[in-house]
Amino acid sequence: MLSPKRVRYRRHHRGHYRGNSKRGNTLAFGTFGLKALETEFVPARTIEAARVALTRFMKREGKVWIRIFPDKPITRKPAEVRMGKGKGAPDHWIAVVKPGRIIFEAEGVSLEVAEQAMALAAQKLNLKTKFVVRRDFEQE
Repeated sequence: MLSPKRVRYRRHHRGHYRGNSKRGNTLAFGTFGLKALETEFVPARTIEAARVALTRFMKREGKVWIRIFPDKPITRKPAEVRMGKGKGAPDHWIAVVKPGRIIFEAEGVSLEVAEQAMALAAQKLNLKTKFVVRRDFEQE
């Protein structure tokens, strides 16, 4: 699973997540992509599940790029612990995804295979997505 090697601060504030993605909103590496249509926290295990579904359907042909990284820690206090005594320990990592952000990119497979693979990956994610194709793509 994805997680940072080291972080400057162990615990983060939740923050505000308004507006659209300012970066990472165009296809940069592959021909096909999966674009987010809403704001959501995407946990590391969800990203991994989507990646596995994507690569398995593509039968390890082509190449896949993961364009989001879970770098925000989510803390959790142990079960049956009273309130107070500070913030809980880091529990898992999430990626903040805003509308317009490209989540996955793929290349080296046909349009039909890519579309079905991205649909399988989208089922694993907890947000609405859209399949996108590079503008200069022409089918054989």
